[in-house]
Amino acid sequence: MEEVKSGATNKTDLNSAVIVLGAGAAGLWFSWRAARAGAQVLLLEKTPRTGTKILASGGTRCNVTTSLDHPQAASLFGERGSRFLKHAFEVLPPSAVREAFAELGVPTEEAPLDKVFPRSGRARDVRDALEVAARAAGVRIICNAPGLAIQRKENNWFVETPLGTGRCQHLVLAVGGRSFPTTGTTGEGYGWLKELGLELTPTTPALVPLTSDESWIQQLKGIAWQNGEARLENRDGRVLGRRRRPLLFTHQGLSGPAAMDLSGQVVQGNPEGLRLLLDFFPQETRQETRARLIEGAGRKGSPRVSRCLVEPLPRRLLSAVAHAAELSGPDPRALALDRAARHRLVETLHGLPMKLSGTRGFEAAEVTRGGLALHQVDPFSMRVNRLSGLVVLGELLDLDGPIGGLNFQVAFACAEVAALALPQPD
Repeated sequence: MEEVKSGATNKTDLNSAVIVLGAGAAGLWFSWRAARAGAQVLLLEKTPRTGTKILASGGTRCNVTTSLDHPQAASLFGERGSRFLKHAFEVLPPSAVREAFAELGVPTEEAPLDKVFPRSGRARDVRDALEVAARAAGVRIICNAPGLAIQRKENNWFVETPLGTGRCQHLVLAVGGRSFPTTGTTGEGYGWLKELGLELTPTTPALVPLTSDESWIQQLKGIAWQNGEARLENRDGRVLGRRRRPLLFTHQGLSGPAAMDLSGQVVQGNPEGLRLLLDFFPQETRQETRARLIEGAGRKGSPRVSRCLVEPLPRRLLSAVAHAAELSGPDPRALALDRAARHRLVETLHGLPMKLSGTRGFEAAEVTRGGLALHQVDPFSMRVNRLSGLVVLGELLDLDGPIGGLNFQVAFACAEVAALALPQPD
């Protein structure tokens, strides 16, 4: 790998049949597969190292893909996204991603919530395997080489960088979106696409913690609940989305997969017109919870509410639920609940309301929602339909899925399709 220091004055040869901008998950995978098929590939990365976002993902463990089969995985991107991803997920399903990493010396293992991690638990192994494979296939990698501008003249693409201008027949944009900008993803790719006259869906942060100004939320900081469900409703009570995943209370609001999976919809709507309802026992119905409390009230000694639940709530969380349900204390005896109080408690356990103020924004977002409108991209090659030689991958596309390795799966699968569809050299 070539590492060109910032401010270097030596001119570097930047001409190649294929130039890839962005050495993240999509850029590394595409470069490796395209070079292995015989293409001459130059991979340019703006930061001092490749795969910075890979290294930071999954708590530095890197959730590389999902254990779901490819139709199930694609369905989580909605009707439009599922239709676009159908071919890519058939070409490179999650099982094939795992097989590829195993061949590169990175065996994987399944984890709860449909996740797949490297068996070593180290994101660095994932990044290193992709980089080593790309270099072994003949990819030339230059770091500290940000793209400043792109331009098409006649049958070639030109990429302006601080190191000079590169010329190529095929230009692959894989520079990432606007999420987690400390990893180098600062959104310049959207500006390039707009300058080319392409249609963009407005970008917003997704997979990002939610914020709330309610004081009781802040008092629950640090409490995690593994088996909850978050339900997002508008002011009319219409359910906009629901996710049964772990919840984590923070000093600013709510995090964890259940909340973060709904964050894209929160940003797209008006937070003041939305509310989040937290169901702590989605595994049972309201009737079953009510029956537990009634049965407890009839037991000898009348146990407290906490002893009647299917699973005990943390003390601070139970106190918040009891307060919201207007009970006489943080953990009253089941026998002390009259019918109205029991009803309020059941409703609160299955739908504790939380007012939202927004999200923590792109600084804390894992992915970007929005980007290049999918109808402008050929799903069988990832080429932009009316701009010959231009391929767009990763977060620049208007595609985002929930937590669980799904966005890496998109990056790898779309990159695989693009590499296979690249015209073979003469």
